[in-house]
Parts: sequence; structure tokens; C-alpha cells
Amino acid sequence: MPYHWPSTTPDSPATLRLWPHRSLAPRGFVWFIGGTAALIALPLMAVLATPIFWGLLPFLAAAVGAVWWALRRSWQDREIVEELTLDPEHLVLVRTGPRGQRREWQAKTHWVRINRHETGGPVPQYLTLSGGPREVELGAFLTPQERLALEWDLRQRLRALR
Repeated sequence: MPYHWPSTTPDSPATLRLWPHRSLAPRGFVWFIGGTAALIALPLMAVLATPIFWGLLPFLAAAVGAVWWALRRSWQDREIVEELTLDPEHLVLVRTGPRGQRREWQAKTHWVRINRHETGGPVPQYLTLSGGPREVELGAFLTPQERLALEWDLRQRLRALR
């Protein structure tokens, strides 16, 4: 599950950290770029030391560079972290976006409601929190099953605090 409740002491607030799946680890990124470069370089061996080699080389290097750029951009866009701090008085949700954008939402724990929109949201089983000045989404990057598990877990923790 891409969320985690770090163990806390009874008198400290509970903190939930959520993050999106990252299917390509840094080591896999290196292997993929290296493999792509090697596979593109293979046909170049047939035209090595000819004028055709120098004509093809910039285009093939640009192709490897474009793949590298696209994967890095996709990787950076997945650097989202949502942190939910839950104590008997307040609930605070801080979302840090891909380029360091930070948004914060807070409400009194007693008034917080968890809403699940089975359809009609941007994703199936869309979770939102309400009770403050606006309604905010929670874990939109999770799978529908993970959002259901998160909803159940969060409801249990809210009940225990009230």
C-alpha cells in the first residue's frame, strides 16, 4: 500500500503519509536508458565509419535524449506526498505537489466527514474530506481498492478520537 501510519506514542498525533506508485526505480531508470541506447546503437555498427553514420547519429542521440527527458518528467510529476495529521482537536492535510507546491487544509476533528463518491468523481471511489472551509480530495492517485481500504482505516481512527 502506498500509504503508511508511522507508529506514534499515545499522546502524539497520528500521521498518515500517502504517495503514488512508482513503478520505475532509479536503478531501473538507468538500466532502461542504457538498454535503449545500446539497442539504438546496434544498427549504427553496420554504418560505422561512413557518412551515413554521422547523418544518423544526431537523430538517434535525440531519440535517446527525448526518452530520458520524458521519463524524468514523468518521474518528477509523481513526486506527490499527502500528509494527514490527526489529533483529538484538529485534522490537518498538507499536500506537496510535484514542483514543491504546498497546499494545506485543516478542520476540527469533530466536524470532519469522509465522503466517498462511487461515481461522478475524477476517479472511481473518489475520497474527499469535508468539515472545514472547503472539501478536499484524499489519495486520488491510489487505486480504487486502496482508497476503500484507506476510507475504512481513516473512519476507524476518527471514531477512536471522538
